[in-house]
Amino acid sequence: MRAPPLPPLLLPLLLLAARAPPPRAAAAPTPPGWEPAADAPWCPYKELPEGAEAGGGRLCFRSPAHGFRCQAPACAAHASAGRSLRASVLRNRSVLLQWRLAPADARRVRAFALNCSWRGAYTRFPCQRVLLGAACRDYLVPAVHDSVRYRLCLQPLRAAAAAAAQEPGECVEFVAEPAGLQEIVVAMTAVGGSICVMLVVICLLVAYITENLMHPAFGRPGLRRQP
Repeated sequence: MRAPPLPPLLLPLLLLAARAPPPRAAAAPTPPGWEPAADAPWCPYKELPEGAEAGGGRLCFRSPAHGFRCQAPACAAHASAGRSLRASVLRNRSVLLQWRLAPADARRVRAFALNCSWRGAYTRFPCQRVLLGAACRDYLVPAVHDSVRYRLCLQPLRAAAAAAAQEPGECVEFVAEPAGLQEIVVAMTAVGGSICVMLVVICLLVAYITENLMHPAFGRPGLRRQP
């Protein structure tokens, strides 16, 4: 049996549907970057004294570092093993610590615990403990010592219901190189070059004085006086 013919208006619609491109998949959300959220103008934090609990310390506020870029030679960047924690060592011996979280993890985090330590000859010594708010994505360590290996560890603190499954966090290690070493070498080279030029000028001046002032009559034909 032959199929009935299609209506004249239905055939162009089927041709257009066959030529139409397939619907595009929804664009994936942009992964979160190192920048803090735009609706978080302040970062609340507490610097905890040695041996104090989370409730101790004084509450402070700092402005997030928007638009920061670590560029050599004024800055050296060091990342953790998971690439979610980064320490930017600046030339003025301060360190900007930055971190990022996935959107699903950021909704469950209520605070961050930052622990700082440095390696001695035989053991490690604590240097700073900070409790940061959930909106914080960076923290500035004001000053570090040269040629000392530091270790900064950041641990996300979740709600009390998930306290038993707290993550260990990530750590980043770095060594601050001696400040101004390259500038000192350049300055010493410039001073050494200037001293060499001055010595050459002094030697030429001494040779000129010796040749023309100390022995003016030697090597010149004298004029004989007529009788």
